[in-house]
Amino acid sequence: MIVSWNTTNACNMYCDHCYRDAGCKAADELNTAEAKTLLAQIAKAGFKIMIFSGGEPLMRQDIVELVNYASSLGLRPVMGTNGTLLTLDMAQSLKAAGAMGIGISLDSLASGKHDEFRRFPGAWQGAVQGMRNCREVGLPFQIHTTIMDWNVNEIENITDFAVREGAVAHHFFFLVPTGRAVSIEDESLRAQAYEDTLSRILTKQQQVDIELKPTCAPQFMRIAKQMGMNLRFGRGCLAGTSYCIISPTGQVQPCAYLNIPLGDVRETPFDEIWHNNSVLQKLRTLDYQGGCGVCQYKSLCGGCRARAAFYHEGNYMAEEPWCLYHGRTGV
Repeated sequence: MIVSWNTTNACNMYCDHCYRDAGCKAADELNTAEAKTLLAQIAKAGFKIMIFSGGEPLMRQDIVELVNYASSLGLRPVMGTNGTLLTLDMAQSLKAAGAMGIGISLDSLASGKHDEFRRFPGAWQGAVQGMRNCREVGLPFQIHTTIMDWNVNEIENITDFAVREGAVAHHFFFLVPTGRAVSIEDESLRAQAYEDTLSRILTKQQQVDIELKPTCAPQFMRIAKQMGMNLRFGRGCLAGTSYCIISPTGQVQPCAYLNIPLGDVRETPFDEIWHNNSVLQKLRTLDYQGGCGVCQYKSLCGGCRARAAFYHEGNYMAEEPWCLYHGRTGV
């Protein structure tokens, strides 16, 4: 199971697609002691992979201490970062603290496009230098790319770049309109483009040794099955079943893009929220509506619950809108 904690709302960038609308530190973010209590509760709930994200997690002064504490609890600490603060010393400190991997965002091989999307001059060069610092100290890293209509034709080339730089994986994030991303919803892919892009990614997976994984496009599991591929992943959409996210102030929600409050870890221990919350219990029924409800692949895919909610007035059990299959019979 995987859990992500947005360690802070502070960020040195102002990315167009940020689901947290990050920039300034939020009032009343969890302090170090509260964060350690949360980490202990996460371990108690049975989670294994602990993602430290943001905002920009490297803007927390205690981030190395918290990574070390997570490791001491038997969690596998990993991090999502824009890479610009990932100096050689920081990479070495994170590795020594027990970090198992770093995800670094790179949205284009054209530095200008990446910098514009991230609203930060020098973002591309900083990200690449962060990758190279990780490689130098032996800290595994992967590249994260947000898929948009303006960079979708680059994805195979970015994978090749990831291979050359020594990345262990390339993960693709398909836009879900939430936070600042609502303003660029028209740049996201639609059903046919999703299908075609996922097929391209899975075809590329057959040509490279590093892991390629789409996120927030759970149809990739169905397409892989149809292509005769056996992937290591158990399911497409994990929201509320084996994944959730916690905000900088301790608010739990089913996933980063499904903005439904489930509880406050300052008031209710995280492990109790995870095991008992009614929204999570409903998500675990897989009792979906529309095409997702009758689809033969619903246990394997699940449809994007956040996208279903956005396009169906908050109904997170509704049909995934950008799927071509929708329960048809056939292969």
